[in-house]
Amino acid sequence: MTLINKLILAGLIAAVPVAAHATDLLTSGSTSLPVASSGFDWNRFYAGVYGVGQESTVGGGQIGIGADLGVDARLEFVLVGAEVRVEGLDGGAGTTGYVEALGKAGIALTDSAILYGAGGLGASIAGPSESDGLLGGGVELALTDNVSVDARYLHGFPITGANPKDQVTVGANFHF
Repeated sequence: MTLINKLILAGLIAAVPVAAHATDLLTSGSTSLPVASSGFDWNRFYAGVYGVGQESTVGGGQIGIGADLGVDARLEFVLVGAEVRVEGLDGGAGTTGYVEALGKAGIALTDSAILYGAGGLGASIAGPSESDGLLGGGVELALTDNVSVDARYLHGFPITGANPKDQVTVGANFHF
């Protein structure tokens, strides 16, 4: 046997115990990642209210209130969800109404804290006619078995209306 063949054979023999341990990890009966069981059940529908502050070139600074309805699903440490929001804003250039449809995806920081990105579409339902592509993110914290608080930032990229927006919301959701 040449020196190269001896080294290859020695490497294969040395790798057998590592492969056996790797196989034990895969066939130990546990098919999930080692994540602690969630103390808060994110796999539910929710409804909530929130306060909103928005800054835009046309509307100026506006504040308002909104309501949301959505659903989340937590798959191990990954959260996915969808949400619809309606809000009324006042100040700056006047009173406006806005509706949003968002998808979100994120990770569980702890059993009761989620960090997520959000994206979707928004459109005015009162005031100047405009629509936007929305992109941003937020954090949601579970306070009790059924109540969470949510803080979010969204940027509106104009589709129609040429009015970019920056929006911050803070609210509470009831999960059922």
